[in-house]
Amino acid sequence: MNETYSALAAFAQTWGLLYFVALFACVLAYALSPRRGQEFDAAARLPLSED
Repeated sequence: MNETYSALAAFAQTWGLLYFVALFACVLAYALSPRRGQEFDAAARLPLSED
């Protein structure tokens, strides 16, 4: 294989993994944030509420 391709593939795999791990951590922190609890509880009860 081409040396440039191998270097670029290794770079993309390493930094891509780190990017997606950081993105997952941010989404997890958002979802588990205590400040968002009331919003998520209200959204969970929304289908059961009557207009």
